[in-house]
Amino acid sequence: MLRGFNPWTSYIFKSVYIFNIVDIPQYMTILPNTNTEKIIMTKQCLEVRGHIVAAILRDVTFTEDSYNSFIDLQEKLHQNIGRKRTLVSIGTHDLDTIKGPFLYDARSPTNICFKPLNQDKEYTAEEIINLYSNHAQLKQYLHIIKDSPFYPVVEDSNGIILSFPPIINGDHSKITLNTKNILIECTAIDLTKAKIVLNTIVCAFSQYCKTKYTIEMVEVLYPNGQVFHYPDLKYRTIEIDCEKAMKYIGIKQTTEELVSLLSRMSLKTSIKNDNKLIIEVPPTRHDVLHACDIYEDIAIAYGYNKIQKTIPYLFTIAEECPLNKLSDQLRTELAYAGFTEALTFSLCSREDISNKLGHNLINVPAVHILNPKTLEFQVARTTLIPGLLKTLAANKKMPLPHKLFEVSDIILKDNNTEVGARNNRHLCAIYCNKSDGFELIHGLLDRILQILEVPWNNNETKNGYYLRAVDDPTFFPHRCAEILCYNKVIGKMGVLHPDVISKFELNTPCSILEIDIECFL
Repeated sequence: MLRGFNPWTSYIFKSVYIFNIVDIPQYMTILPNTNTEKIIMTKQCLEVRGHIVAAILRDVTFTEDSYNSFIDLQEKLHQNIGRKRTLVSIGTHDLDTIKGPFLYDARSPTNICFKPLNQDKEYTAEEIINLYSNHAQLKQYLHIIKDSPFYPVVEDSNGIILSFPPIINGDHSKITLNTKNILIECTAIDLTKAKIVLNTIVCAFSQYCKTKYTIEMVEVLYPNGQVFHYPDLKYRTIEIDCEKAMKYIGIKQTTEELVSLLSRMSLKTSIKNDNKLIIEVPPTRHDVLHACDIYEDIAIAYGYNKIQKTIPYLFTIAEECPLNKLSDQLRTELAYAGFTEALTFSLCSREDISNKLGHNLINVPAVHILNPKTLEFQVARTTLIPGLLKTLAANKKMPLPHKLFEVSDIILKDNNTEVGARNNRHLCAIYCNKSDGFELIHGLLDRILQILEVPWNNNETKNGYYLRAVDDPTFFPHRCAEILCYNKVIGKMGVLHPDVISKFELNTPCSILEIDIECFL
């Protein structure tokens, strides 16, 4: 071997990369004058999944890779935009094996019978639900319609059921590598999301059609007589100012160079009045909502790493947020007192902040998650207590005593704010041992308020802090007190009720303290 010879360098020099300049696709829809495929909706299906959109890809030629990509794209769309099929579910069918017009209906589970995908016999809808109740992938979708009195189905004019959305397609119309004509239908409860899903699929795979980027429309007839044609592949235009775009990004380019950058992002662009750009947004770019999205595409095409770093024109002195500074100071003092810091989830179940703490959920100002992924994360926490009790339950094998604290935000519903909710910084500490240790929690409160220079005042005046007995179902009777500071309630402390302890799978007495620290700023 020659001195200094690097075989990897030799390999790199021998590698030749050829980049083909590809024209920006121009997607088109066609509506046949005769034999237009139709989908007729019944009134019953409006109660289950009230929308359906569809399109046809003609003369498709699949390879094994493109076929696998077709299946993978459907699954990705199901998971993200479709929100695990709750909003949108996709059905794909070999059009040559079925006959239109098609019917989108909702029926009683006992009136549905067909052969599911990759099965060897027919099942009723109820049997299908039981069949897939332990299936690794499909069991997570059964809850969407399981309790509904009617199940949606799509069938052809011969009465063959093509799909049972959002669970599974029929085996009769399944697509294969040899499929040439594909019917794609999307049933949904959100029409906008359904259109996005349909447009994404047909635009991505229309390149495999004999006439590239051409999609055949399907007519959808609603129960009220309205007729729609899908897909709706509309192009939009956005006008931006070149100087404003470059100022936001921090680059210097000519107008022609900006046009070239946008063409790399498959955005057809024309120049107007030398300093304006007219961008044609294709139906594949549903993420482009504002001019700032165009600026982002310019920055991506230009390269973030190429943007020159500059010193800000305005000089400011950095300063820690007062609330965070106070929180850090209190964390240090609590650690000095022998307590270990915990960091728990901001989301919890409804039971954690209501039933388990002895409260009614209606009276709790909780912010509810619209589409919770699990039962453990249904609401934003309104107190730090459940998180610390769960931490104790997960560490029961550790030697006693357990001394934990957390300084974090809670979220409370508030109609007076712009977003309908607000954050409050709370401090919560818990002591768990064979005896409740209430005196230790009381002593910790005194230490915290001593650090904050709030004096004790037993005369119940506005000059300090004091305690006031209160009944709370979370705490043991007559072992709970409100903490008042300058005549304002800032929190509670006491011995937890045995029912609360047992509901969190604990069997050791606990004393707990929780206060709002924002009032000390």
